[in-house]
This record gives sequence, structure tokens and C-alpha cells, in this order.
Amino acid sequence: MINKIGKVTVYVEDQEQAKDFWINKMGFVLKLEMPMGPDAKWIEVGPSESEFTTLVLYSKPSMEQFKPEKIAHPSVLFSTTDIESAYEKMKQNGVKVDDLMKMPYGSMFNFYDQDGNDYLLREDK
Repeated sequence: MINKIGKVTVYVEDQEQAKDFWINKMGFVLKLEMPMGPDAKWIEVGPSESEFTTLVLYSKPSMEQFKPEKIAHPSVLFSTTDIESAYEKMKQNGVKVDDLMKMPYGSMFNFYDQDGNDYLLREDK
């Protein structure tokens, strides 16, 4: 039935700030940007041009008008093959990060976007 995760919607206060965060601090690429009425855009970013799965940076104020129950932040886990390099790069880019945790089942850390939403980056080898 389902063979891929296509998109994860992240509700953001300011779409331009969110786009700047994901592209300039996290190294993502802009996959799609289209107008959605007078006050919002459909913005998708992803880790690379070839990656199928994207984040949709959706206007939180717009969604609050239509379906306020939808704006809860999802739990999103990202993957990397070099956790220490990613941790240092995020710190250099000014991304707020928690301590790097090295557990028997894997290494990981939380990081935060421009709105203070938290994400987890985990090393997958």
C-alpha cells in the first residue's frame, strides 16, 4: 500500500525565516515554492535534489484559521552517517543543539529550528 514517506508538514510562524533556516543553516535545497493565495506559499525543502521525501513549510497562522488542531509539531527524526561532523556543522551554522548523546543503540542529538521546534538527528550506519 505505502512505499515511501512523501512529505512531512512543519507549521511555521514565518515561511521565509523557515526557508532561510532549512536552506542556509541546514544545507537543504528548495524543492518547490508556489503561491497559495494572498498571504501564504507552498514551500518544500529537502536534503538534496534527488531525495524524494520533503518538508512542507506551511504557514502556522493560515492553518490556525482553518484547522487549529492540526498545528501540533510532529516528531521528526533525521538520519546521518556522520553524527559528529553534522553536530559540529550545525553549531558552526548557529543552530541551537542539545548535547550529543552516545548510547549503546546509537548516537543522536536534538536540534531546534527558527521557531524553537525540536528535531532529532540520529546516526545510521
